Amino acid sequence: VEFLYCDLASMKSIRQFVQRFRAKNCPLHVLVNNAGVMLVPERKTEDGFEEHFGLNYLGHFLLTNLLLDTLKQSGTHSHNARIITVSSATHYVGKLHLNDLQSRCSYSPHGAYAQSKLALVLFTYRLQHLLTANGSHVTANVVDPGVVNTELYKHVFWVVKLAKWMTAWLFFKTPEEGSSTTIYAAVSPEMEGAGGCYLYNEERTKSADIAYDEELQRRLWTESCKMVGISDEPSRVP
Repeated sequence: VEFLYCDLASMKSIRQFVQRFRAKNCPLHVLVNNAGVMLVPERKTEDGFEEHFGLNYLGHFLLTNLLLDTLKQSGTHSHNARIITVSSATHYVGKLHLNDLQSRCSYSPHGAYAQSKLALVLFTYRLQHLLTANGSHVTANVVDPGVVNTELYKHVFWVVKLAKWMTAWLFFKTPEEGSSTTIYAAVSPEMEGAGGCYLYNEERTKSADIAYDEELQRRLWTESCKMVGISDEPSRVP
């Protein structure tokens, strides 16, 4: 195991990380996009993005795109490279505000978090479409880990924290249990060559109806490329 620092809330840090990783000339068979914040007070990343959208979504969007060449070179016909992005059941109630992705008009921690998780699902489906169109040996899937007992809940109200403390043993998954579907997506032979799936409890399930809107997927992708400063040419995706 080797550690390389990467701050998903910093576009500069992401680019520096990718440079350091590429310098090692290592293959990349599995990329898990798992960083996140939840229900934080209104604040911005160093690049000026609303933190939920900037860290949960745009950070992973840029990281994945910058690593696509390496993923494509690492995948083969019989062993595809795999991209697994961790979303949440919260995406089912999320709304994507293309005219206000930074939640400047009216900030709601719940709304901003749900939007970032919906964006991750839309991103995964669009990415798989582009990878398939270009014949790449790379698959992209999105995972719902369930309700997991982690420090992600540190910004919820004290009443919720108390309820969590009292009932976590009964209703919450352990971190090990919460990671099982991500691991399944990363290594299971059953997922070989399968992309564009939404997985929960190691099973393919249906995501929110809006996530299948191909026009919305395309528009979010285009806007995201502008935000992080990369090309939106479909041919750019290996």
